[in-house]
Amino acid sequence: MSLAIGVVSSSKSDMGYDDKSEEIVVGVEGNEKEDKVDEVDTVTKIPRNMSGSSLYTTDVEEDDEDVEGKLQLENLEPDVKILTLVIKSPGRPDNVLAIPEDGKPKGVWFTLKEGSRYSLKFTFQVTNNIVSGLKCVNTVWKTGVKVDSSKNMLGTFSPQPEPYTHELPEDTTPSGILVRGSYSAKTKFLDDDRKCYLEINYTFDIRRDWH
Repeated sequence: MSLAIGVVSSSKSDMGYDDKSEEIVVGVEGNEKEDKVDEVDTVTKIPRNMSGSSLYTTDVEEDDEDVEGKLQLENLEPDVKILTLVIKSPGRPDNVLAIPEDGKPKGVWFTLKEGSRYSLKFTFQVTNNIVSGLKCVNTVWKTGVKVDSSKNMLGTFSPQPEPYTHELPEDTTPSGILVRGSYSAKTKFLDDDRKCYLEINYTFDIRRDWH
């Protein structure tokens, strides 16, 4: 009997040790799993949040730069530069007029023959922005009295590297002894906003011949 009791108590003691050992093992494994889950969450969640924030910031900066660039282009004032002025008359070589920087040619700028047909052709370049309602305004005086005033509408032009060419409608100089002589004139190139791109104050003659 004592032998049997000893075996039973010994087996119980072994079982108790095994139970404790299993509890300890299970506890360790559970903690390791929890730690691994935390490590995965830490690695995956934080970089994702940082990546999204950085991408959002980059997109906003690029949009701001695009808007700022467009606003700068819209705020640019158009610029028109008159490159050449040419007087054309049938049967005669073109008379290319030199444009001084101050817009005031010295002496008689050109001579027209009375009763002759002529036209004015010019080239100009547009930069920065669209110029709207470009026009050529011409006023003529003789001995201080206004004898002619005209306005020629050229149109609206976009900026481009190549110059534009425009020729005004053909006109005929008056004839007779009363119209011969010296004239003073002012020619201006303006847009719809009354911005003046070139103003030329000059004198010219009308004579019996071209010279």
